[in-house]
Amino acid sequence: MYELTIETDFSSAHNLRGYEGACENLHGHNWRVEVSIAAARLDALGMVMDFKKLKAAAKAVIDRLDHAYLNEVPPFDKENPTAENISRHIYQDLAASINDDNVAVSKVRVWESATSSATYHED
Repeated sequence: MYELTIETDFSSAHNLRGYEGACENLHGHNWRVEVSIAAARLDALGMVMDFKKLKAAAKAVIDRLDHAYLNEVPPFDKENPTAENISRHIYQDLAASINDDNVAVSKVRVWESATSSATYHED
């Protein structure tokens, strides 16, 4: 199995509904995102996917979150925009956008700070 990983980032504001503490208040993060994809075999060029193509696909998903108030962006208008939910959202949107039967999103890790992250994967 081969795996590629890229990093990107975005900035946004949010508040956690029902949370008892400071995170219930409006606040922002500079989120760091790691996206990993996997494939059992390489293409004719010897790649899982061109890094440029993977970065563009991730950017298309993340651009909808960048400089936004996440609580107003679906699905976070109905569910809390936690790091866990954000990682799942990016994973699912990215997985839906990759049209290659050999390539699958393996995991998405979202860092809300330099020391705290959440990872979503389906196994």
